Amino acid sequence: MGIEELYPAGRLVAAQRAAAAAGLDALLLTPGSDLRYLTGYDAREGERLTCLVLPAEGEPTLIVPVLERPDAEAAPGTGYRIVDHADGTDPWPLVRAALPGPVRAVGLADRMWAQQVLALRDALPGAAQRLASDVLREMRIRKSPAEVAALAEAGAAIDAVHLRMGEWLRPGRTEREVAADLAAAIRAAGHAAVDFVIVAAGPNGASPHHGTSDRPIGVGEPVVVDIGGTMPSGYRSDCTRTYVAGGPAPVEFVDYYTVLREAQRAAVAAVAPGVTAEALDAVARDVITAAGFGGAFLHRTGHGIGLDGHEEPYVVTGNPRPLQAGMAFSVEPGIYLAGRHGARIEDIVVCTTDGGQRLNTTPTELIAL
Repeated sequence: MGIEELYPAGRLVAAQRAAAAAGLDALLLTPGSDLRYLTGYDAREGERLTCLVLPAEGEPTLIVPVLERPDAEAAPGTGYRIVDHADGTDPWPLVRAALPGPVRAVGLADRMWAQQVLALRDALPGAAQRLASDVLREMRIRKSPAEVAALAEAGAAIDAVHLRMGEWLRPGRTEREVAADLAAAIRAAGHAAVDFVIVAAGPNGASPHHGTSDRPIGVGEPVVVDIGGTMPSGYRSDCTRTYVAGGPAPVEFVDYYTVLREAQRAAVAAVAPGVTAEALDAVARDVITAAGFGGAFLHRTGHGIGLDGHEEPYVVTGNPRPLQAGMAFSVEPGIYLAGRHGARIEDIVVCTTDGGQRLNTTPTELIAL
């Protein structure tokens, strides 16, 4: 898998056509996943303006700080010119100059800084501002074979960390100590960056986004470990397993973990083109609810993943969108009993032409360390 396959030149033209079809005169993309998707450039966020000006018709322009021009030139993308600006100069006229003709409506990067949004209102008075994701969502939601390969590489890297969990997770160590070891292992497994490390033992496991603490892990306590990072390709990993540290788990925990595993396996098996996102959520939720734990499943069943850790499609009640081949998302039901413990099982799954493919392949059985 070459980097050129991940960031093909044709994306810029496809995005221009999509912008025109949506009634936008241009897309204006500051650092973030949309900019990287179209150019391969992993731009720094900062007060200095970096902006891809992508007119619906005409030559695209990447505006960058002069000190960052070498990095921009090294990016794998093609089909745009690079214009730089020096410290102390006003970069906003460069944006206007890169837009041919009148500008009635533009699509802005979803996470553009508010100060940049307001500056663009001054630079392009009268231009309606919309979200660029209205245009780019449909391009990004179905992954190419090269993107699926990149996600599979990320999945294998994070699986390698889970397979070593017995080296670090044991009674008496604090969650924070274990998390530090995991962060180092995530990088050692090939990730360019650590996105998050959740180590949640005992009652902390009942909080889905707990993070870590200085609380020591107790004997026989369930421990939720949710870890993920960004690969050099830009594509992400995300996988959760639940362990038991140093002794037998509470009986009630073992009972509901069995329910959770059944729910997660059923949802993975149900992935197929045409199944709606909300129907897939219901597959996992119905198993858990039937066992009496519906109120303890506190979140959606899954989220899309790619250049962002969370992106479309969201596997959640109220989302009627049918799954399509190439969509990649997590399947991660959980059961959380406040004040006691919790559990979550998460795999990344890609919808294929006739079903689903797990990109995380480590066992989902309850593992005692």
